[in-house]
Amino acid sequence: ELMTGYTMLRNGGVGNGGQPWVLRWSSRIRLTWLSFTLFVILVFFPLIAHYYLTTIDDADDAGKRIFGPRTGNELCEVKHVQDLCRIRESVSEELLQLEAKRQELNSEIAKLNLKIEACKKSIENAKQDLLQLKNVISQTEHSYKELMAQNQPKLSLPIRLLPDKDDVTFPLPKSNRNCRLHNCFDYSRCPLTSGFPVYVYNSDDYPFGSSLDPLIKQAFEATVRTNVYVTENANIACVYIILVGEMQEPVMPKPTELEQQLHSLPYWRTDGHNHLIINLSRKSETQNFIYNISTGRAMIAQSTFYDAQYRPGFDIVVSPLVHAMSEPNFLEIPPQVPVKRKYLFSFQGEKIESLRSSLQEVRSFEEEIEGNAPADYDDRIITTLKAVQDSKLDFVLVEFTCKNQPKASLPTEWALCGERDDRLELLKLSTFALIITPGDTHLVISAGCTMRLFEALEVGAIPVVLGEQVQLPYNDVIRWNEAALIIPKPRITEVHFLLRSISDNDLLAMRRQGRFLWETYFSTSDNVFSTVLAIIRTRIQIPAAPIREEPSVEIPHRSGKAAGTDPNMADNGDLDLGPVETEPPYASPKYLRNFTLTAMDIYRNWNSAPGPFHLFPYTPFDPVLPSEAKFLGSGTGFRPIGGGAGGSGKEFQAALGGNVPREQFTVVMLTYEREEVLMNSLERLNGLPYLNKVVVVWNSPKLPSEDLLWPDIGVPIMVVRTEKNSLNNRFLPWDEIETEAILSIDDDAHLRHDEIMFGFRVWREARDRIVGFPGRYHAWDIPHQSWLYNSNYSCELSMVLTGAAFFHKYYAYLYSYVMPQAIRDMVDEYINCEDIAMNFLVSHLTRKPPIKVTSRWTFRCPGCPQALSHDDSHFHERHKCINFFVKVYGYMPLLYTQFRVDSVLFKTRLPHDKTKCFKFI
Repeated sequence: ELMTGYTMLRNGGVGNGGQPWVLRWSSRIRLTWLSFTLFVILVFFPLIAHYYLTTIDDADDAGKRIFGPRTGNELCEVKHVQDLCRIRESVSEELLQLEAKRQELNSEIAKLNLKIEACKKSIENAKQDLLQLKNVISQTEHSYKELMAQNQPKLSLPIRLLPDKDDVTFPLPKSNRNCRLHNCFDYSRCPLTSGFPVYVYNSDDYPFGSSLDPLIKQAFEATVRTNVYVTENANIACVYIILVGEMQEPVMPKPTELEQQLHSLPYWRTDGHNHLIINLSRKSETQNFIYNISTGRAMIAQSTFYDAQYRPGFDIVVSPLVHAMSEPNFLEIPPQVPVKRKYLFSFQGEKIESLRSSLQEVRSFEEEIEGNAPADYDDRIITTLKAVQDSKLDFVLVEFTCKNQPKASLPTEWALCGERDDRLELLKLSTFALIITPGDTHLVISAGCTMRLFEALEVGAIPVVLGEQVQLPYNDVIRWNEAALIIPKPRITEVHFLLRSISDNDLLAMRRQGRFLWETYFSTSDNVFSTVLAIIRTRIQIPAAPIREEPSVEIPHRSGKAAGTDPNMADNGDLDLGPVETEPPYASPKYLRNFTLTAMDIYRNWNSAPGPFHLFPYTPFDPVLPSEAKFLGSGTGFRPIGGGAGGSGKEFQAALGGNVPREQFTVVMLTYEREEVLMNSLERLNGLPYLNKVVVVWNSPKLPSEDLLWPDIGVPIMVVRTEKNSLNNRFLPWDEIETEAILSIDDDAHLRHDEIMFGFRVWREARDRIVGFPGRYHAWDIPHQSWLYNSNYSCELSMVLTGAAFFHKYYAYLYSYVMPQAIRDMVDEYINCEDIAMNFLVSHLTRKPPIKVTSRWTFRCPGCPQALSHDDSHFHERHKCINFFVKVYGYMPLLYTQFRVDSVLFKTRLPHDKTKCFKFI
């Protein structure tokens, strides 16, 4: 077929279909032209359009326009394109700016990365330095401990010696008169660590027991039952005590019978060593029936002694037991002020028998000063005192003849006149009370003299003892010259001058000391018995037993609630309040003088009425404080001066103050069924530096809610249950309190952290004072002649309320166990005044006012429920409390002050080369 078609085309003929070949060729040419046209359109037209679009922006005038003049519609389209171009330019500019910023930020990021790397290196270096410092500190502490161990090695208690039941007897001294502790006392029965056990015989087991005065016997037995030293195990006893008097006259046994009964005591051991025979007197006419009895090596404690019988440092002169079964009534005791009373001095008495009368043997004054003084000066005393009375220079009252029958007395002794109440009424009007010792110089003390001394001290008449040879009660441990005047009888003519020359301040000091001695050693049977034991214990240098602490019965509670942060409490700016302790709380340093105090500070302990730095401010016979308690002045240390370290100081806000570098305090918070208020107050303590723990005294019989969740403030919270609802519970010495410093705070008190820290630092500089925030003062109501309590704003104060105050735990022991019970009863009666009672106690002991810090006057939290202080009767009760407390103490112990500590630099950041101390305002 192909060959046929080719042949036909070549020959110009027609094909088999009859169509000529020219037509077929033309159709092919048209198809080729059409394809070429389409190709030109599809290729060159886009190129022309592209050229137009790329050159339209450059055609600014009509001559350059590619397509020549345009119509109105075309002009609108051009403007729209120009707007789009301007938008493009704006976006481009913004993109350029963002790019510049991006490059700038990248540069800053690079710089910060360099700084971060430098900080990381610094942190690593600081960590290494800190590790090195820790190692240095650890090594230093280790070296310090080694040095302390070398200089103060730890001593373990010696093995306690238990004496044999049958002691080996040792020969008696040549005379019982020569008995002293070194030759008549068996120290092997009383080791230092023995605790001073005392065994008391039951007098009813012996025939002479039926002859004892019932009141004295009952009072003695009641005292023995409560004494901490009494033991029922006679085999370990250090001292054995037997009560033999006062005896009733009709049934008194014969001396030989009493001697046989004493020698037959089961632990007498042939000579009675380590025994104490007590003969108490309730009346002035008590006889010295032991004088004719052989007591061997036994010690004797009674109110009457002859010089041939009394053995100094071995026997004990005791005070009479006047208030046998009753507590003294403080409301009947006269006040210590005014200092001067109606009579300068007074004396009532009658002498039944004298050695000799100076009227029978008249001797000249010259003979007397040559050494031949008469044996009895009583006649001269009578003449001189009557002359003073007749001169009317001062009101004095002297009576040498009783209006009624005088009391029975020993020979040459001045017998008492009248009844006890009549004598007390006269002494209440007397500034001084004369006590004339017996004319018999062999009678060193008598029951009549001790009775006169007791009555004078009781009502505040300063005793004037005529006769320096007298042995006053407990004279080997009490400095009687601080409370009484002891004048030789030959100076009777100078007595009036001497009494008038004593200043009012000295009179008041002697009266206060006398009141202290009477309350401490004379007033009750417990005081008398405890004093006798304390004297023996002090003589043989055995430390007192620790005073008991109040056991803390904890209320179980759930804790774990995250404590919130009150902005008012925590917003201290850049103020450095101190470190928040990350280590477990630590207690105050232990007291290390328990075994040396008795031997070193005898007189200071026994004569410490006004002073705060004594272990026994009221009762030296009471047990000492626990081992963790220290003197108020503890913590003072020696720092070298002149070229030594120190002196550069710190900013006040960066220093803890004081001389104890490491110390914490305990918060004691009293609450009663105010759970929401309590929780808020506890949360405000979160993050408080130097806080050891919080003791919440739950004063309600109703326990806290079981679903109550207590806050976690970083330190232990101890919830203590009390036996009864009493405000006195605030000041109980709870055993959970392990620090000397106590911050007593109400559950609604609102204190900032910086205020608390400032108060703590100030207290460390004045540890014997109450340091707190709300100040109050007392005032004298002239129309009603009574004291008033005042809470108005004032520049003067005399009290700091313990609802927000620091004080030493030492005062908690005194408040709870030593302060007169009548004051605590008053607090329970009114449910009020416990803060006033604490201020009275501290001011009475220290003779110093409290210290107020900061200028704020009220510290109640806003929105809290009203407290007891908002009651209308609150202030009336506090008026009554103050006047009652004044009667108990005998005077107003509160002292005014305008001194307030307010640190103007506490929140001020100053350069280190500027002022670094604080100011007192």
